[in-house]
Amino acid sequence: MLVGALGALLVVWLVLLVVLWRAAPDRPGVHDALRLLPDVLRLVKRLAGDRALPRGVRVRLLLLLAYLALPVDLVPDFVPVLGYADDAVIVLLVLRSVARTAGPQALERHWPGTPDGLAAVRRLVGDHRQRDAE
Repeated sequence: MLVGALGALLVVWLVLLVVLWRAAPDRPGVHDALRLLPDVLRLVKRLAGDRALPRGVRVRLLLLLAYLALPVDLVPDFVPVLGYADDAVIVLLVLRSVARTAGPQALERHWPGTPDGLAAVRRLVGDHRQRDAE
């Protein structure tokens, strides 16, 4: 049973690698996220410290910071493109969840970068308000 579970985990990990490998070069979203990484990390830290946000949101953000700080990743960082792309995908998924739960205003309040950077983050997390306003 343990061997079967480990085998299934290995297959899921390999599928994730293939998906990331195929998506990373073609998706500008991953490249945008990597370019915005310093501002996004400051955003995550600021959001995690905001006591006005729901506890579940802050817990997700703290777990994200812990994951990013750990040397163990789904894909090791020394693997070209994919090594950091998996981190970017996880950050985007967490920020998308935060934006849906806490609202895009939370992102706006804590964004440390430029308005263009905020617009890119809003696009990446699926906030359609920006596109509707244009």
